[in-house]
Amino acid sequence: MSTSASKYSSFIKAEAKRLGFLSCGISKAEFLEEEAPRLEKWLNEGRHGEMRYMENYFDKRLDPTRLVPGSKSVISMILNYYPEETQNKDSYKISKYAYGRDYHFVIKDKLKQLLASLQHEIGDFHGRAFVDSAPVLDKAWAARSGLGWIGKNSNLLTRQVGSFYFIAELIVDLVLEYDTPVTDHCGTCTACIDACPTDAIYEPYKVDGSKCISYFTIELKDDLPSDYQNKFEDWMFGCDICQDVCPWNRFSKPHNEPLFNPHPQLIENDKKDWEEITRETFNEIFRKSAVKRTKYEGLKRNISFLKE
Repeated sequence: MSTSASKYSSFIKAEAKRLGFLSCGISKAEFLEEEAPRLEKWLNEGRHGEMRYMENYFDKRLDPTRLVPGSKSVISMILNYYPEETQNKDSYKISKYAYGRDYHFVIKDKLKQLLASLQHEIGDFHGRAFVDSAPVLDKAWAARSGLGWIGKNSNLLTRQVGSFYFIAELIVDLVLEYDTPVTDHCGTCTACIDACPTDAIYEPYKVDGSKCISYFTIELKDDLPSDYQNKFEDWMFGCDICQDVCPWNRFSKPHNEPLFNPHPQLIENDKKDWEEITRETFNEIFRKSAVKRTKYEGLKRNISFLKE
């Protein structure tokens, strides 16, 4: 390993930490051989439901060198979003990742700063930043980079911090020092499988996206299926059940990113407040939030379904 690869890798990790990322790992940009048959089988079985976009760019999802020509390394980072306070107990629930400002914007800004620092330190190189809006298998790359292991609920888990974090990548044409994966620490635990009310975790490490509460409340644009009536456990946007019950999330600590702090009404509102929410209030509470993805009508649909 060249001294420049080692020096650049250390610089990248120090800069990622300075920008607020929990940790940073690096892996070689190459075809994801193990993931290819798994992804193909998952798609062929229709586990993605109406998420047709999952079928696109199959080759690019598995090979970063097709996404960023000439790429040599995938730099993965995780950013904590665990909140200091959670919603009123008598409330319809929103997934914790959507409490504050839309993470795409927050993280993209940090990644731009990181790229600028690298360009200043290293000179001319080519790289692109990704935050789950492109065909990149985030969790697979983070696991390869030693940031955690893929748990039975298919989330990335980390011993010291749990799983309430976002994953982001830089794919660059630099040869760097590569990290090694960590071992799986799920053991015999089946807490996430036992707790999922829609049986979306149909086998350990396998999730049927088309049965997930997050899928129903965010991705599905049609009417919600009556078979799932009374199974959403008051989740109106997303779902954290399989994370909330995971023993490793006992180690979650509140984030220190002010942009992820929620609007006070999001914390204080009770069920009645949500049932009576107007378009104006929706726009105010979720002005720059990921919840805007489901739109006002979508949130009202989800709340009506929970009330029935």
